[in-house]
Amino acid sequence: MSNFLPLSERNLILTGYIGPNLSVLGQQIADRLHKPYVSVDRLIGERMDLTIDELRTYFGERRLKAIEDEIVQETALRRDAIIHVSGRILAQPEHRARLAQTGPILCLVVSLGTILHHLHVTMGARYHNPDERALALADLRREWAVRGKDDITELDVTYMAHEAMRDMVIDTWQDLAIERI
Repeated sequence: MSNFLPLSERNLILTGYIGPNLSVLGQQIADRLHKPYVSVDRLIGERMDLTIDELRTYFGERRLKAIEDEIVQETALRRDAIIHVSGRILAQPEHRARLAQTGPILCLVVSLGTILHHLHVTMGARYHNPDERALALADLRREWAVRGKDDITELDVTYMAHEAMRDMVIDTWQDLAIERI
């Protein structure tokens, strides 16, 4: 479907596990391109006034998936937006296909060593607790489930400054969007 969307209406779908900077980066890209920024996880949380983990704990995986389905369907109707969606959601083929119809999906990745260092720094002493570390690594596995998919373009941003990441994402998105014409 994105082949049929005018270039001016195509979305940029961002995913990846580079830490909390991805939402900041997404917002900066949106500001730079004068487009709205949408975070699917934030929309899910706002819908239920709970975090994703709280939703899963209180209502179970089935209810979380139902809410994700609704939000992804609503988000896929947006045009000319920067959309941040987790790898956990994009790992579901129907969600990935639906969003890919609206524009290219870019997955920002960093080296495993960089991720582990980031987890160690952000978790502090909790990193040394095997249970806490296992939960953090399970989140990482869910996010990495989309790596290597044919309809997702990966960009290694391990050693890049924030501004360089932003510029590379914008350039890659523009190149991919134009290729689809």
